[in-house]
Amino acid sequence: MLAFTTYVNIPNIARDNILRAVNKLDIDHIFYTPSVRLYKKIFRYCLQNQEERGAVYTVSYVYAPLFEGDAIRLAIEKGIPLILAGYSPGQPEPERMVYEFSRELICKTDWTPPALKESGEFSQEELEIFFNPHRYPPGTKFPRYLAPFHAWEYNQQEVIAKVVELGLVKGAGAANPIVTNYPINWLLMYSDLKHFGYNPYHPEFSALIREGKASRTYWRWMAPLVNFMIRKKLFLAREVVRSLRWLGLREEDLRITKPRGAYDPPLVRVSRGS
Repeated sequence: MLAFTTYVNIPNIARDNILRAVNKLDIDHIFYTPSVRLYKKIFRYCLQNQEERGAVYTVSYVYAPLFEGDAIRLAIEKGIPLILAGYSPGQPEPERMVYEFSRELICKTDWTPPALKESGEFSQEELEIFFNPHRYPPGTKFPRYLAPFHAWEYNQQEVIAKVVELGLVKGAGAANPIVTNYPINWLLMYSDLKHFGYNPYHPEFSALIREGKASRTYWRWMAPLVNFMIRKKLFLAREVVRSLRWLGLREEDLRITKPRGAYDPPLVRVSRGS
């Protein structure tokens, strides 16, 4: 077993959880730290040129293929046949993955977002940060990439309780997804609340609640509290201001300029329409 983390925009509490868990489980682990300058450039461009579903969708579906691709490249390099991702049942969208990436997506599809290619803002060398199976010689063995929680029994509160019980995190507070998510996510939610008037994570958590996989009572009071913090930039949501400063952006720079699907690789766009 080899644990792997792309170390970009990860809060200290999540980093501490990772180190605690791999030490407790006594497994090998790799932190990979790519160019922060390039990630900031990608974040800046995406936030100033969001597709019509907003900031969370735009940045997440550019950000996720980056660290997914990092894991695939490492697996190819080390001859590892299977990658397991910790996605909850609400992530990612079924158009990308039901419980496993298709072989066509891994073996035949360039993951470089078309909108970044077409922007003229990124060099070919910079775009090569995205996974592209066509760069590998014929006969390369590509790993499978599965999300086991999409198929296994899953209950959010039970998973958190078990992680705490096993000592994989310091306590229940350290297992809360609100505090362990990447800090720029507060800015993404702020942008979407500003443009749409609602939190883009509501559909995901609503689906988990309807399926009995998350607590309705907990999210009924937590969701409005989180939205209030974001709108007012209070407490944890002060990250909105810090992220704007980190990226050198102003609130008026958060714009929707692209059509739906502008960042999706061609295969994903085709499957969505079929």
